[in-house]
Amino acid sequence: MKQSVVSQMTTEELKEQIFEMKKALEKLKATHAITPLENPMEIRNKRRSIARMLTELTKRNNQVA
Repeated sequence: MKQSVVSQMTTEELKEQIFEMKKALEKLKATHAITPLENPMEIRNKRRSIARMLTELTKRNNQVA
């Protein structure tokens, strides 16, 4: 997910999306441990998307405080 998309999301949407992406990442990791994924870069991309969203959330919380 691109930063421009993340910055346009509301705080609630961000929290929901982070939760969903973390679940998907856990599922991908479990699947990859059993049988190799066709595209293992999916794990990296999901992890980085989660980091982008968490960064945006932290940025918003620091601006409010």
